[in-house]
Amino acid sequence: MPLVVPGIMNNNNGDKTQDWTNKLVGKTLCEGPSSEIAFCKTELPQQTRVIEPGSMVTKDFNPERLNVHVKEDGTVSHVSHG
Repeated sequence: MPLVVPGIMNNNNGDKTQDWTNKLVGKTLCEGPSSEIAFCKTELPQQTRVIEPGSMVTKDFNPERLNVHVKEDGTVSHVSHG
């Protein structure tokens, strides 16, 4: 897995999914303030759904919705829009 360093390897030309990948992958979601290892849920876009392992999700497509996929240990594995 490549090292993700926000702001350094940023040649995504405005790609929202890549921006959120840089911010979230490898971190846990929390209720408190963001840090190097955690990201505050209140800082996520309004149209966000957190998808845990085994969760059922609808198949409707919404290009503005951020899907945050978390692993069993609570860390973000990847993100997508749709």
